[in-house]
Amino acid sequence: MDAKTVIITGASNGIGKGIATAYCREGYSVVLADKDAEQGKELEAELLEQNDRVLFLKTDVRNPEDIKNCVEEAVRTFGSVDILINNAGVTAFKDPFELDVQEWDDVLSINLRSVFLFSREAARHMKDGTGGSIVNIASTRAGMSEPGSEAYAASKGGIVALTHALAASFADYSITVNAISPGWIHTGKMDELREKDHVQHFSGRVGEPSDIAGACLYLTQSANSFVNGANLVIDGGMTRKMIYEH
Repeated sequence: MDAKTVIITGASNGIGKGIATAYCREGYSVVLADKDAEQGKELEAELLEQNDRVLFLKTDVRNPEDIKNCVEEAVRTFGSVDILINNAGVTAFKDPFELDVQEWDDVLSINLRSVFLFSREAARHMKDGTGGSIVNIASTRAGMSEPGSEAYAASKGGIVALTHALAASFADYSITVNAISPGWIHTGKMDELREKDHVQHFSGRVGEPSDIAGACLYLTQSANSFVNGANLVIDGGMTRKMIYEH
């Protein structure tokens, strides 16, 4: 295939790292957008051993200028932006009576506002080419909650709604926009988990970053452009599980 360019936010660790590794392995030009310069450079060096079209760009997704600069540098370096994976996110699980306004605003700015700003900036370039694909990483917490998750839930629910709104707005430019809502995705060593952590899932295991990466690859292939405005839940079946005390 011709080398398409993908930007992945929050790429330095966790799910983002898994997504970046998958796209690198498939031969894409990969832009790692993250505010953590140390981890970002380490991942860049690691991936460059597999693919010489990898670039780390220090990017604070709270900063509109950083977002604009990231997209423009990706275009200057690789010639285009074809795919955007909005993965950057933070949590702030806290009693709602103790959560202050700045904490709320930070979560919404990083998790939700950045998705709109990055998508809009990337789409400016996609619409002048042959289109493109955007995938937004939401969460099953957009539809189910535990106490103290108000800011996170609001941001992820907003991503799901924003996804179909952007899909409608970008339809005339051949840009697909989809969301993925992961459930429990373990980013450490699997042997740290208990057996009951795995068996409570219909799939018999906790998820891994590669599960999300595979879905991103599927959603961003041009052959799958009929999937648009969707929210793909990847949670081992947990949100379809009826749970009662017995």
